[in-house]
Amino acid sequence: AEALYSDMGHCGRKNIRVSWIFVKITLILNYFGQAAYLINHEGKTLQNLGGANGNPFYLIMGDWFQPIGITIATLAAVIASQALISGSFTLINEAMRLNFWPKVRITYPTELKGQIYIPSINWLLLLGCIGIVWHFEESSNMEAAYGLAIVLCMIMTTILLNFYLIMKRVKWYFITPVITLYMIIEISFLLANIKKFSHGGYVTLMIALGLIAIMSTWYRAKKISKNYTKLVKINDYKQVLQELSTDLTIPKYATHLVYLTNASRVDEIEEKVLYSILQKRPKRADIYWFIHVNILNEPYKTEYKVTEIIKDDIIRIDFNLGFREPTKLNIMFKEVVKDMVKKGEVDITSRYESLNRNNIIGDFKFVLSEKFLSNDSDILWHEKIVMNTYFLIKKLSLSEEKAFGLDSSSVKIEKFPMVIHPTESICMKRV
Repeated sequence: AEALYSDMGHCGRKNIRVSWIFVKITLILNYFGQAAYLINHEGKTLQNLGGANGNPFYLIMGDWFQPIGITIATLAAVIASQALISGSFTLINEAMRLNFWPKVRITYPTELKGQIYIPSINWLLLLGCIGIVWHFEESSNMEAAYGLAIVLCMIMTTILLNFYLIMKRVKWYFITPVITLYMIIEISFLLANIKKFSHGGYVTLMIALGLIAIMSTWYRAKKISKNYTKLVKINDYKQVLQELSTDLTIPKYATHLVYLTNASRVDEIEEKVLYSILQKRPKRADIYWFIHVNILNEPYKTEYKVTEIIKDDIIRIDFNLGFREPTKLNIMFKEVVKDMVKKGEVDITSRYESLNRNNIIGDFKFVLSEKFLSNDSDILWHEKIVMNTYFLIKKLSLSEEKAFGLDSSSVKIEKFPMVIHPTESICMKRV
């Protein structure tokens, strides 16, 4: 039955529906068998029937069948664990897409996008299992925590079903009785489990509150960050970038300066990129490269598009990669540049006279921005806690450098101040 917790991406709707027929029949037969056994031994306790660890599931088995029953139960536990693990992978993957979870590394064992493996979550589940076993010691001690977890899961599923039916514009006179019936049953289960809170139920609540804190903090911070991420038209800055590139009074920062951009439109760029080039420290380069990566829904594809904003001065590359393709941007970028050189579209030799005469290739420098909360921000105390927690979690998550497979020797990470609600000007009197 636990296999039904597997998500659609790993098992598929048809497999789950077919397996449920078998699971339902076997569950009913097993529960009826246990009930019949208990009725037949009315007046006796489980301890009288099977000792200290009396369990009706094993008591209904003959002595000859118990080794087989234990084997089946062990296999069922393995299946249930696998279902939990695979389901967790998919939930975290979707949470990342919805900006509810920090970015972590994902691998794809097959060509199906729904079948994924997340190493960090696998390790967290391992540590969680060890911690739960160490804390409760015996399975009987964790009944309250398990029961509360199941009831809360049922209630959340009912709430999600309610919103799904509303989204599908189902009539209210159908939604109301169905949801009300389920909620009455599930809330009665919840009330029955409340008294077990001190017997282990608090563990479930602590874990849930921890996950809620991470998800709500990340979502809120991402929303704030997005509101203060400004895109500008690159055409408005073409002339100043071209003039900067030829301004010999400014020391050359790199021959080729490369920035990653999330702007999907070719004619736009983040304001923070221009801040890095023009204001933080004027960065003169012979060629400015802007790279955008788009992950596709198909497994295998490596396409790219080159847009020359100013020939031999400002170039943008858009990569369209399949979700199974390794994002080794450093290698891919070099291949694109080689192809452009072969076609005579760009000259990457150093512009220094001595090096140019000997056809020495110029250096490439990637610049990544790392935001931090500016002291000029005038925000409420709870917003400050949210943003500081967000930046702390971000340090523990997958960095852009590793996510895009960049060579650390050619990467420069710059601090970028994130100003939220700028402080109003302070009136001062000169004396």
